[in-house]
Order: sequence, then C-alpha cells, then structure tokens
Amino acid sequence: MKIAVNTRLLIDNKLDGIGWFTYESLKRITTSYKNHEFIFIFDRPYSNKFIFSENITPVVIGPQTRHPFLWYFWFEKCIPKILKKYNADIFLSPDGYLSLSTSIPSIAIIHDINFHHQPEDLPFFTRKYYQYYFPKFAQKAIRIGTVSNYSKNDIVNSYNIKKDKIDVLYNGANCYYKPISENEKRKIKRNFTNGYNYFVFVGNLHPRKNVTRLLQAFDLFKKETNSEMKMVIVGDKFFKTKEISNTYKKMKNKNDVIFTGRQSPNNLRLLIGGATALTFVPTFEGFGIPNLEAMYCDIPVITSNSTAIPEVVHDAGILVDPYWVAEIKEAMVKISTDFDFRNKLIEKGQKRRTLYSWDNTAENLWKCIEKCI
Repeated sequence: MKIAVNTRLLIDNKLDGIGWFTYESLKRITTSYKNHEFIFIFDRPYSNKFIFSENITPVVIGPQTRHPFLWYFWFEKCIPKILKKYNADIFLSPDGYLSLSTSIPSIAIIHDINFHHQPEDLPFFTRKYYQYYFPKFAQKAIRIGTVSNYSKNDIVNSYNIKKDKIDVLYNGANCYYKPISENEKRKIKRNFTNGYNYFVFVGNLHPRKNVTRLLQAFDLFKKETNSEMKMVIVGDKFFKTKEISNTYKKMKNKNDVIFTGRQSPNNLRLLIGGATALTFVPTFEGFGIPNLEAMYCDIPVITSNSTAIPEVVHDAGILVDPYWVAEIKEAMVKISTDFDFRNKLIEKGQKRRTLYSWDNTAENLWKCIEKCI
C-alpha cells in the first residue's frame, strides 16, 4: 500500500501542535508498518530526522505554502501530480487540507474548527479560505480524524458529517516532559525571572489564546496579593496581536511579564517544569496540548472550562470562564497560596495524563487508515 502524506508542517525547529502530532504519530506508524510505502510530501527542503525509516520516499515540491493563494496552488495543482506520479493509494493530511482535484481516497485530520466559530480572529483571506474549503474537505474525506469528542461533535454539527465517518485520535505529550530537579528549577528561574516564582503560558500569541485577559488577570493578582510572582509568556506572535500589546502597555505590573518568544523543546520543558502553574485559558481549543505537557511535568494547570478542555483535563485543573478576568485572577490566588490544594491537583494530573500518549495517538491513527485500506 502506498500512502502519500502531506508533511509540509514538519519544519525543523518550528514544530507547532499539528507539527508535533504529525511527527510523533508518523514516526511510530512508519517504523511499525514497514510493509507499506510512505511518500512524504514537503513544500521546502526537509531535515533527515523526519525520514524515520527506509520505507519513506521524501518528495519536495514548491512553492512554500505561506498564504491562502499558495495553499490553493499547492493542494489543487501540485499534490495531484505527486499522487499520480507515485501511484498513491491513499492521501493522508495531518493538517486537514485536502486536494479537491484528485480522486485518490483522502483522510483529513481536522484538529478543530475554531475558525468556523471565531472567524474575526483571522486575516481576511485566511478566513475566507477556511470557511469555503474546510466544509468541502470534510465532505470529500473518506475518513476524518480529530483530537477530541468535542471536535468530533462540532464537525458533525457544523458540516453535516456522519458521526461514524470520524475517528477520535487524541493527542499526546513528548517523552521529555517530566518533573525537573530543584537545581533545574533554580537555574531556569535565574535565567528567565531573576530567581522569582512564575506562572507560565505556552502557545502562539493568537486572539483565541486569550492572552489579553490573562494579562489583565495577572495585573489584578499582583494588586491583590502584592506577590513577587512573574508571568512568563512563551510563544511567537501570530495574527492580530495589537490588543495584546495595548493591554501590556496599560499594565501596572508589566515589568513582571516576560515574553520569551518561541523556545527550544528543552527550554520549554524546563519553563513548564519550573512554574508554579500553567495558566492556559484559551477561548477555543480542540484539545490543549500544553495542559497535558504540564501534567507530565507535575505542574498544576489553570485552564478554560469551555470547548474541548474539560473533556481532556476533567478535574485535574482549575477550570475557569476564559471571559471572566476576575475568575482567572482568583484561580491564580488559590493555586499560589493553597499548597495542599496545589498538590491535590498534581496528583489528579498524574492519573489523568495516563489516558493520553503519542503511542495511543499513532495506534488510533493507524486504525483510521486501516478502515480506508
């Protein structure tokens, strides 16, 4: 069986949530099922570390897919040529984008459809592309994979897709997310917060990640507690960050906020592992990998009570209304002052995290592929 895979998000040192899903699941599948051939389709030069086994044929075809017009050209003009050239039996797309110009059976992994509910968060042409094409991708796909029951039901209801066409795969956390030593904690604090305790946020600075309200809540927390706690924001700027910048400028405690930008995986695990708590309160999330990564680091989470997050976190975190700044602030006060409560959350996280692993993700994805085979 020849399985062609859209691997355009396997970019060295720039893996995001979908990139990690692609990397971790395909690494396991390609090395476990060597009787199948995999054609990895890149849109730029690739790192050899993404060629996991000898049954992978890497193919590079440009142009690089940097905006909606190039998305259209790459998937509708370039992908059909590759699928035909290599006589692919199945096309697997871990980021959900499909080609409408080919009859090859296709599997779309649609992680969530936040753009369907919050289109105003996206640039105009990106929004229009998602709104027009993703319903068509969902209809075209022979099977759909997604990462939570919430997302499954959302796709069913929003795009009128039959439930039995969608498989829930869930996400995992990388093996290097684990508790760190006291010496490592002191070192990471010395390097990033001048030795002070801190809350940490991890994610792209995108409107739905709700960084604006998180900063407002932190300002209220500092005012109420007079704490020396810092806030570390880890992630690249994304779309529409002006509101975040304006909120930051108005903060009374802006000197206690550290923006680190994107960090290496090693620094990221240390920054999460050294935190008092992860503060991750997006308005929309199909899964929420940072919450799971924090659980594996024995770090409690303050997170949202909406979309897929309660399904994943359950009672292993403080669930707050992401639109209610005062409630986010109260959670910060609680978790930074009540150490018995904090330890109970960590214990619950230790149990909850066992439900999710990349091994399970890969197994579920292969079952999805087998249904097509």
